[in-house]
Amino acid sequence: MSIVKINVLTVPAEQREVLEQRFAARAGTVDSSDGFEWFELLRPVEGTDQYLVYTRWRDEESFQAWMEGPMKAAHQQGGPAGGGERPKPAASGSTLWSFEVVQQTGPKQG
Repeated sequence: MSIVKINVLTVPAEQREVLEQRFAARAGTVDSSDGFEWFELLRPVEGTDQYLVYTRWRDEESFQAWMEGPMKAAHQQGGPAGGGERPKPAASGSTLWSFEVVQQTGPKQG
């Protein structure tokens, strides 16, 4: 079964729009990675300043290959054109949670 990685990002209110714009600008960069299955950016509704970045992978090896390749390269680039100074992070903290999918279901096809 698949694995799930949830990156918990603490984002101050004044940085929410910045974070969402940065994810939107990178839309599609993970999609073609071998073993990638799903991505969601979850915005908090109430009671927390933590965003959840949900990704689902075929296996741990696929996730690690993405972390060491495309993800690392994307985070090391400078400004929007890839040159210049790296922008200040929108999140003030980050924690990575890891899970194995042991059960799953989807909508019934009718």
